[in-house]
Amino acid sequence: MDLADRVAALRAEAERANERRLLTLAGDRGRGLDAARDVLDAMGDPAATVVTTGGGGIAGADHCHPDRADRLLGTTRDAVVLDCHAGFSANVLGRVVGAVDGGGLLVLVTPPLDEWPGDDYADERLAVPPYTTADVTGHFRRRLVDTLRAHPGVAVVDVDAGIVERDGLTDPPPARPRTSPSTPDDATASAAAYDACLTSDQADALHALEGLRDGAAVVVEADRGRGKSAAAGLAAGSLAAEGRDVLVTAPAYRNAAEVFERAEALLSTLGRLENADDETHDLTATGGGRVRFTDPAAAVDLPGDPDALIVDEAAALPVRRLAAYLDAPAVAFVTTVHGYEGTGRGFDVRFRDRLAESDHAVIDVRLDEPIRYAAGDPVEIWAFRALLLDARPAADQLVADATPADATYRALDAAALLADEHLLREAFGLLVLAHYRTEPDDLARLLDAPNLDCRALCIDGHVAAVALLAREGGLPESLRVDMYEGARVRGNMLPDVLTSQLRDIDGGTPVGYRVLRIATHHAIRSTGFGSRLLAACHDEFDADVDWFGVGYGATPRLVRFWERNGYRTVHCSTTRNATSGEYSAIMLRPTSPAGHDLHDRHARRFCARMRDGLSDALDDLDPDVARAMLRATDHSLAPDLTDHEWRVVTAAAYGPGLYDAAPGAFRNLAMAHLTDPVADLSARAERLLVRKPLQAHSWERVAADLDYVSTRQCMRALGEAYRPLVDRYGPEAAREERRRYEERDG
Repeated sequence: MDLADRVAALRAEAERANERRLLTLAGDRGRGLDAARDVLDAMGDPAATVVTTGGGGIAGADHCHPDRADRLLGTTRDAVVLDCHAGFSANVLGRVVGAVDGGGLLVLVTPPLDEWPGDDYADERLAVPPYTTADVTGHFRRRLVDTLRAHPGVAVVDVDAGIVERDGLTDPPPARPRTSPSTPDDATASAAAYDACLTSDQADALHALEGLRDGAAVVVEADRGRGKSAAAGLAAGSLAAEGRDVLVTAPAYRNAAEVFERAEALLSTLGRLENADDETHDLTATGGGRVRFTDPAAAVDLPGDPDALIVDEAAALPVRRLAAYLDAPAVAFVTTVHGYEGTGRGFDVRFRDRLAESDHAVIDVRLDEPIRYAAGDPVEIWAFRALLLDARPAADQLVADATPADATYRALDAAALLADEHLLREAFGLLVLAHYRTEPDDLARLLDAPNLDCRALCIDGHVAAVALLAREGGLPESLRVDMYEGARVRGNMLPDVLTSQLRDIDGGTPVGYRVLRIATHHAIRSTGFGSRLLAACHDEFDADVDWFGVGYGATPRLVRFWERNGYRTVHCSTTRNATSGEYSAIMLRPTSPAGHDLHDRHARRFCARMRDGLSDALDDLDPDVARAMLRATDHSLAPDLTDHEWRVVTAAAYGPGLYDAAPGAFRNLAMAHLTDPVADLSARAERLLVRKPLQAHSWERVAADLDYVSTRQCMRALGEAYRPLVDRYGPEAAREERRRYEERDG
């Protein structure tokens, strides 16, 4: 085998078509890395990066640990060598594949393909305790190997035997010349900005983004490598050159780095760049314009009152956060259609209605033409298939008229999913929509993780609803002690919180199922499919576990959904998720005596924590979330008031008494009401109980938050809110105090 000749043939074809090729070097790791070194030598000093955990370095190439593969995002390389023997993951593969330029090679150094799916190469990250690597299957790797052996544009070389199994040649036609973009007649951005566009699609996106000048909401969608972030950067630079202030946010700065690079380059070209601060990610232009970055949580408040907001990788952020950004004077949502950063399909399904209801005119633009390689590139098509980046639910018409009674409950184990590619794509497509951030590693977990079970409701063989369950708990004493003392344990999210944060050393003893994801097809959402699927899961597994549980970013609607399905609150996080901006709720549904013991002690402690926690770490918790979480507990607090405190509260409700005379009594009584499953007050009155007695905000802030015309009206409303509470819970001392004012006024 002459490897140099094979590389030359692959490169010549790739360069002629402006496509990429994938070369698999399968066999012993040392031989594979030696062969990879020969490949780079044959390419003649290419710009190359080797992604490896260490050892077997290749001179002349950059080296990158798999844990830092995200630094390749947005970069362009002639070749990337990925060492798949150690540190390999689906996420790493997804991150590196886009870095290879047209005419370049993606080189995978793999174990022998027949052995790679075996136990010796099991992903230890999937061995969630108490499971071990011996329990991790190789279905994902087996499927990956099948794609390597079957997909066009993929060469396979057995480096142990010196045999070329597949040459990877496709004999494509030469690449078509790319049409140079032109400046639209009605363009408001500078000609220099349009000159910087590499495709007509990019110029169209820049033209659409000019709508930010007029307060529009612009949606820019594209697959990776189409130049959407670059177009956003040119738009940001153009606005800054005009003296406007542009705020940029993204899940992390690295996602928006291209925006800043293009904005800085344009300002330099125009002679308008005054300063570029790489540490604070802040560009200033002559004339007062700026392009500056802030994280998603801070961006909600629109710091500095920017003229426009650009949200890069918008699909990787939750809907509630995206909706908050609509308060900006003008906003652009730049999003990936297919990719582990988040999916444009999920963005469409979950956010489009909020966008349509906003005050902004909406402008849509999509980029289809790749920047770095030709359309139809076989490596991109292979990556989409291998990692299911383009997975989507069944077509709407296949399930749209169905009812829960029409559905069939079935287990979707790895064997069933691998035997039916359409079933796998529909199930994974729904799981993608269930969460704003789904990554290729989730596909590996679905197929290989021993602690996961997947269940679905199907209509005529099509997936209408899907649930992913993670088995947790049942941990040995030594591991529980380690968790109690601060050690992190893979998986086991609920036992980890109960043990390490809530100081329950026995929290990891009972066994349960955490509902990791649950999703219903958008065409039949809110018609009972989710509840029917949960009920079927409960029927199947209740006898085998001690509890079902769930942890999620709490909203009133979600809390009510889980409450209706038998789940009860046992914890509220004291910090917001940095990406979603939500506080997290943990809810349990006990199924055995051990599960009830676990639930009862944590429900009791939760109520005790919330009494004081709402005026401390949770003083900004949405009152409707607080109401929903407290009402969804299975532990009612009795109002623990002295006779004197009852008289103070009753006097405030029916007479001239003051809240400030006994604020703790008002707090205790508010907790008793909000944890009482049959108590009833108006939503506004309950919000008042949360904001004032429990969160201890000032009268001025409470009046403003709840739209009272004055603090006096707010004070009077609080007294009135306590009247039914006094009547319901008050002892004789309260009744005597009430009669005093009734007799006086009678």
